Amino acid sequence: MILILLTGWFMSPDTTLVDFQKESSLQNWYTVDDVVMGGRSNGNFYINDHGHGEFTGTVSLENNGGFSSLRHVFSQKDVSSYTTISIRLKGDGKSYQFRAKSERSERYSYTYNFETSGEWQWVEIPMEAMVPTWRGRQLNYPNYPAQKLEEIGILIGNKKAEKFSLEIDEIRLK
Repeated sequence: MILILLTGWFMSPDTTLVDFQKESSLQNWYTVDDVVMGGRSNGNFYINDHGHGEFTGTVSLENNGGFSSLRHVFSQKDVSSYTTISIRLKGDGKSYQFRAKSERSERYSYTYNFETSGEWQWVEIPMEAMVPTWRGRQLNYPNYPAQKLEEIGILIGNKKAEKFSLEIDEIRLK
């Protein structure tokens, strides 16, 4: 019994990065759409009546467009004692991509694709499985080193015109 207690003592508890409530501030959240490259997609982010963050909009393929993204920046965190990013969300049955940066100034992101079910679900993202990408292309660099974290995001870009809606309740480090 003592061994179990000691083992638990060395393990890091879950850390909540984001826990949306009706009064949550969106000060460090912003959307970036393909309009930065001439596209016509449009994403919005707000706190809905249930107190969840809701990322909604339309992806357009006009003018070589095709994506909408949501980003959240914060003070750099040491994530070296965690292995997983866990997100409680309710999607629309579409595919999305989780994105992370060790430092906000990095030009590329570490990404992980996931599917939504249309129901509330926990999406478990193994940090070691996050691959470096830039403008939709995988780079020949090592996977996410999981030492530091300063920006997270979600992107939709399924190579088709579509409306989307993704509710986010909370994001944890495990």
